[in-house]
Amino acid sequence: MTDLTARLEACYSGAVFDVLRDLGHANCVLPRSIAAIDPDTSVCGRVFTIRGRPDDTVDAHQSLLAWTELLTVVPKDHVAICQPQDDVRALMGELSAEALQSRGVRGYIVDGGSRDNAFIRKLGFPLFARFRSPRDIVAAWVPEAYGEPITIGQVRIATGDWVVADIDGVVIIPEALAETVVAKVEDVMKQENLVRKAILEGMAPKDAYLRFGKF
Repeated sequence: MTDLTARLEACYSGAVFDVLRDLGHANCVLPRSIAAIDPDTSVCGRVFTIRGRPDDTVDAHQSLLAWTELLTVVPKDHVAICQPQDDVRALMGELSAEALQSRGVRGYIVDGGSRDNAFIRKLGFPLFARFRSPRDIVAAWVPEAYGEPITIGQVRIATGDWVVADIDGVVIIPEALAETVVAKVEDVMKQENLVRKAILEGMAPKDAYLRFGKF
């Protein structure tokens, strides 16, 4: 685990967004329909991108061979983010999640579906998806690119960017801003703690805001 990952683990998506907004990068939040299958899970780390597409010409063997390659390609200590260009199928299931988890992949975020969600929740593997479906990718879907830029909603995502995902949503941090953003978020959280302490000691919220410049 890199030092930056460890520091991000202490952060939360709201503070990360606030800092990116103030830096002029408010277009950093994935669509609200992409959510954790278990609200208690969160994930952060360096991003590895995947793009794929439906394909009704591929046979079952070819599709499964390509899928198992996908599970092998995602690097350890990364969060995989997938643009499947698919509104029908589950792009993650229990066996696949277990395979990624065993290889040290930190989590998986997909602009598409997932299945075997009860099993994946028991695994504790962080999975963020847009919908649920028992329909899988066999003889119907193939990966077409690894590590290339993708777009989800209005957000462009590149391998090497960073992500913070929790119960509130998914925020992408551009690679060039990562160190700056994390340092600023740490400062924000310190200021918020001062505001919280002041309010709990009886200071009016407005006065706390005026004193610390943060709320």
